[in-house]
Amino acid sequence: MKPPYPPRWASRLMHWFCASHLVNDLEGDLLELFAQRVRTHGPREARRRYVRDVFSLMRPFVIKEKPEKYPQPTFAHPAMIRNYFKIAFRNLAKHKMFSFINVLGLSAGMTACFLIALYVHFELTYDAFNKKADRIYRLSADIQSSAGTLQYSITSWPFGPNLQSDFPEIEAFTRISKENYLFRKGDIKFNEEKTVLADSSIFRVFDLKLLQGNPQTALKAPFSVVLTESAAQKYFGERDAMGQTLLIGDNGDAAQVTGIMQEPPVNSQLSGEVFLSMTTHTRHYNTAVNEEWGNFGTTTYLLLKKGADPVALSRKFPAFLQNHMGRLLQQENISLTLLLDPLLDIYLYSKREADQSGSITNIYTFAIIAVFILIIACINFVNLTTARSLERAREVGVRKAVGAGRWLLARQFIAESLLMSFLSFTVSLVLSAAFIPLFNELSGKTISSGLVQEPRSMAILFIASMVIGLASGIYPALVLSSFEPVKVLKGKFAMTGSGALLRKSLVTAQFAISIALIIGTLVVYSQLDFMRSHELGFAKEQTVVIRPGSGNARNALKTLLQNLQGVKSVAASSAVPGGDNSQAHSKLENSRGEMQIATLDVYRVDFDFIPQYGLKVVAGRPFSKEFTSDSTKALVINEATVKLLGYQSAQEAIGKKFNQWDREGTIIGVVKDFNFKSLKENVKPLTFRLLDPWNSDLLSIKMNGGNVKATLEAIETQWKTLFPDRPFSYYFLDEFYDRQYRADERFEALFLNFAVLAIFISCLGLLGLASYSTIQRTKEIGVRKVMGASAASIVGLLTKDFLQLVGLAFLIAAPLAWFAMHRWLEGFAYKTNIPLWIFGVAALLSALVALATISFQSIRAAFMNPVKSLRSE
Repeated sequence: MKPPYPPRWASRLMHWFCASHLVNDLEGDLLELFAQRVRTHGPREARRRYVRDVFSLMRPFVIKEKPEKYPQPTFAHPAMIRNYFKIAFRNLAKHKMFSFINVLGLSAGMTACFLIALYVHFELTYDAFNKKADRIYRLSADIQSSAGTLQYSITSWPFGPNLQSDFPEIEAFTRISKENYLFRKGDIKFNEEKTVLADSSIFRVFDLKLLQGNPQTALKAPFSVVLTESAAQKYFGERDAMGQTLLIGDNGDAAQVTGIMQEPPVNSQLSGEVFLSMTTHTRHYNTAVNEEWGNFGTTTYLLLKKGADPVALSRKFPAFLQNHMGRLLQQENISLTLLLDPLLDIYLYSKREADQSGSITNIYTFAIIAVFILIIACINFVNLTTARSLERAREVGVRKAVGAGRWLLARQFIAESLLMSFLSFTVSLVLSAAFIPLFNELSGKTISSGLVQEPRSMAILFIASMVIGLASGIYPALVLSSFEPVKVLKGKFAMTGSGALLRKSLVTAQFAISIALIIGTLVVYSQLDFMRSHELGFAKEQTVVIRPGSGNARNALKTLLQNLQGVKSVAASSAVPGGDNSQAHSKLENSRGEMQIATLDVYRVDFDFIPQYGLKVVAGRPFSKEFTSDSTKALVINEATVKLLGYQSAQEAIGKKFNQWDREGTIIGVVKDFNFKSLKENVKPLTFRLLDPWNSDLLSIKMNGGNVKATLEAIETQWKTLFPDRPFSYYFLDEFYDRQYRADERFEALFLNFAVLAIFISCLGLLGLASYSTIQRTKEIGVRKVMGASAASIVGLLTKDFLQLVGLAFLIAAPLAWFAMHRWLEGFAYKTNIPLWIFGVAALLSALVALATISFQSIRAAFMNPVKSLRSE
């Protein structure tokens, strides 16, 4: 039977409150009394009195604990923390190369991540400046006919006001249309190509800040103008623009400045400098437009009331359409569906045509690249730190021998890692400040105005740098602090195979990422080069486009320009390839003899357009002045239209009937398909009709290719003769067409720069590892040289292992990169096949980069005097 014991909780209580220098004596006395009482009074009474005695000891002289002579330091003690970082700084200063490589790699990775994070945040917060953004929707339309479905981001003008009057769920609406207007103030004149026509309710729907003027009335009256600060400066300088007058168009209609607005955010659909009242258009230029339900030409935004259900509202639209447009839809034999697109989804997710659009795929791509670059930088730190294990093993052994615990050593190494991250963070701030302007230029957007404007992002970067330092320092800290002091101090310590395998795996991962980025860069370059060199089916070289407007003045200018030396030909049209064009509700006779309904792209052109642009006529004939009926009863179509109508050959379509807008007649010609839109799209059905005097405002001027500068000056002289009050502006057609690929070119530039950065960081790590590998094998190299090994064999020995890792990285990266880039190419209607030479170039380039990185250390070691290396051992 076990002897009785006093209550454990009473003993623990005594240990808790009793001074450490008294507790042992007092506890001994109480245990002796307990044993006596067990014999005289029994166990139960002995325990009761033991508890009483413990509580009776709660006296000042007992609980007043004296300070220990040698207190144990804690990690949180300021002196201990200061000591950690002092030792860490000394270690970093002692090993300058190791510190330089780590700081440079981490800071480069942090800088890249910071810049990419700014870009991703910029794109993801498009239009998010609007506080009511979650209640704002764009009204879009799907038009279904027997030819298919057309998706529009615009609607007709009456929709907005009638929807608000019919549905109480709608708090407000605004219509926005971007037009080209000439504005003049004295000798100052500008063609504002993106003048924003807007209802007065725009300030109610969107959070646009008026610095001067009344937001409720600023755009209410006809010919009211609201200017941004930059536009006011442009027209009026330092003078107060409020109440001033601007003249609009060639007729000089007077418009009054009724408001000065803060610049809209760059990442907004509402970019523009001049806002003109919608009533200017609806009450002056086109008074019937508010009743034209079939005239699709404006973007309508709806602000729903709080709590309104957009899905429930959408279900009511069919009845609304039947009530207002039922007869019209029945006459045209089409159906219409209205949809609500959330404002915050338009920029990145809408597939409909918009003034501005982004790519969620590109955002994901850059975010992944940022993570990859950061992983590469962290791998460098882990690899270089663990590679120095042999060098620091003796230090760990000595410190453990004098009493340092594992966790104390781990804290020391983590402190070194945090110090390294803090230094990298400081350097990354300097690099970010230096590279933000260049990054803005590469991205084609003002992503950031500078670090001063990004305090929140800087704070996040600092926290991230500390997390990176902690995360990347934990494994090396645990490895280094786990060394056994006995083995280390006896010289029996050696690197484990698992540690070497880990470092090789990490190097392989680094180069796999870098090789994948190289392949991706080459594929992007190959695709863009394919698009630039692809035969488009029309002549765009040596062509200048100007916008004189329509009417007799345009015809007079065309006549003057045709007589200029250096001008080969001049053609008038309503659109040019690469630009926007009209679409017309059309009826064309198909292969079954039926009048097929379709909404087709339309070019209104003159007699010279088709021959000047080099469009190949595959059946019938182009427009000709010899046939007077061509001006009102002739239509030319492309091959895509022939296929749409079901004809087996282009010749079968000749002579078939058409009805388009206000014209009826026959198809007189078919031109070969040409890419009038981006190569991302298939060629759509296109129709050509002779222009009316009032509806084609572009002139395409084909030059001989001689003295271009002199020809442009002559064109400008003739312009000023006919249009003295209008500024002369022009663009080259080939540059204008290639603007469609500007976003892809920027993507290529950013992709290339970040790929180079990833390779650079990988090479830094490889350089450090090669250096330490060479140091560790100094004795082996000396022995080999003494035994007769040549310098070439030594270099091969040192480089072979690293090149094998690069080869393995290529085998991993190649299929993954092929799959990812194949998916990217699916976004193009016309695309190149991924050629095999890209993989060969990527393999060769990665091998050369790795070889160049490690060759310096290898050659240096190979030519080292073996006597010195063996003596040092």
